[in-house]
Amino acid sequence: MEHITLLLAIVVVTALVFDFTNGFHDTANAMATTISTGALKPKTAVVMSAVLNLVGAFLSVEVAKTISKGLVNEDGIQPEVILAALVGAILWNLVTWLVGLPSSSSHALMGGLIGATVASIGVSGVNGEVVVSKVLIPAVAAPIVAGIAATLATKLTYKIGAKTSEKDTAKGYRVGQIASAGLVSLAHGTNDAQKTMGIITLALVAGGTLAPGSNPPVWVIVSAGTAIALGTALGGWRIIRTMGKGLTDLQPQQGFAAQTSAATVILASSHLGFSLSTTHSVSGAVMGAGLGRKGGVVRWSTATRMFVAWGLTLPAAGLVGAGAEYVARQGQWGVYVVAAFLAASCLGIWLVSRRQPVDHTNVNEVEADAEPDGVVTTAIAAVTPPPAGTVAAVADEDLKTTIPAPAPTDPAAPPATAAV
Repeated sequence: MEHITLLLAIVVVTALVFDFTNGFHDTANAMATTISTGALKPKTAVVMSAVLNLVGAFLSVEVAKTISKGLVNEDGIQPEVILAALVGAILWNLVTWLVGLPSSSSHALMGGLIGATVASIGVSGVNGEVVVSKVLIPAVAAPIVAGIAATLATKLTYKIGAKTSEKDTAKGYRVGQIASAGLVSLAHGTNDAQKTMGIITLALVAGGTLAPGSNPPVWVIVSAGTAIALGTALGGWRIIRTMGKGLTDLQPQQGFAAQTSAATVILASSHLGFSLSTTHSVSGAVMGAGLGRKGGVVRWSTATRMFVAWGLTLPAAGLVGAGAEYVARQGQWGVYVVAAFLAASCLGIWLVSRRQPVDHTNVNEVEADAEPDGVVTTAIAAVTPPPAGTVAAVADEDLKTTIPAPAPTDPAAPPATAAV
């Protein structure tokens, strides 16, 4: 292992803390639909996801190269900048986890890094072309592409299973959901675990222990993969509830279509080196699957809050990163202050979360004060015809309950039939 100074050790540990929060923040990406449809038990789902995240971390380093070599100029970057970037990313992850909003850990990290770099050496330290081509464009394109793919896939699955009994179809797609959830977890490991590898590699280059342009050392790959796997195993139950129940109500067919579409988009982006947000991809796929089923709807009020969080991620993490960089550059005491502030903030957010705990026992429960479906959802549901057989059953039930039996006029007469 390279020679690590005290400052670099603090940066590496902080990076692994971010990786840990990334794990439980993004567990919902792979397992929310699987848990909400009952395909897997909650604890089984998160453990499976954790193992596959660890495996995925060893499959590629292309995204790590984008973070460590392309996003910012390595010349002039000091370890304090990396520390400040991580502070912004971790705090944004924890705040959005607390309120149950699936935001992008990737964009939080990149926002923190951009903000800290600008505060340290100016705008010239950021490679604008890379930010646009490999961050901003994928951020917009990923949910759209995944959403369209999931909509078409959902329609196709229902068309294929139209002549099959609903019970048999649901059973088969639950098995498919487990396989597709595993694929998403594997894809998440190939994409998100690498971001921490890239940030640690960048810190080692900034600290002079690695040559510029170096790939992540083996110990960095192992530690980053382990950290994200442990975080995933913890389970981000608050965001799992939002992704699984808050955006739309999914059936097994929709869950399978959403996860398969998202995994395809994520794996393709990892191969191309795009620092894609798995959250954006999976959220877009879930909404697409909701729209792909006849009568399915999306709760746009929840989606709108999620879109707002996405838009705030880069600037919010960037502002915190810039502020932390200003304090950290004051000297050794500044680094300690930043580290202490981060620890205190993490503890405070965790204590607040204990007031209304969400775990594997209540992740699929609908909150008593849950928001209504909204105007768009209600309107779509109102004009959507019910499934075949429902009208006849309702009409028959109404006749039974609204047409009373006539009172007999002759005691000797046979009793009248009460139902039509």
